[in-house]
Amino acid sequence: MFRRPGEASELVQTEEAQYKLDGLVLMIEGVGRARPDGTVALQALGLISYDDQKEGYTMRAFNDGRWLETEIKLAEGGKGMTWGVSLGAISTSSVLRINEKGEWTELHEITIGSQPSRKFMEVTVRPQK
Repeated sequence: MFRRPGEASELVQTEEAQYKLDGLVLMIEGVGRARPDGTVALQALGLISYDDQKEGYTMRAFNDGRWLETEIKLAEGGKGMTWGVSLGAISTSSVLRINEKGEWTELHEITIGSQPSRKFMEVTVRPQK
């Protein structure tokens, strides 16, 4: 996770993904622990569901006492998705992909005002064996 340009924090992140309500909702819970002491540095919960009125997927995500709702676009072939959020002069874009090894990778970028976009978080999740 990049807090400021040139200042990276490495986390050990776990993600638990489960279908709920007979597959109508995908619940994803993530917990990131700081290296080396293991203190919780990031907690998030996302609920993804299909919206009949919008004819598309919506995610509601919770983190640090706040929540947001955004549209999800599925990648061709069902091996990923994209989403983004805009709050005033700040906007984010995120891409999740499932690679050939079955790993779940995420790249998150942020844009503030007229500044060029920059990476603020990169995640790789490997299936538990």
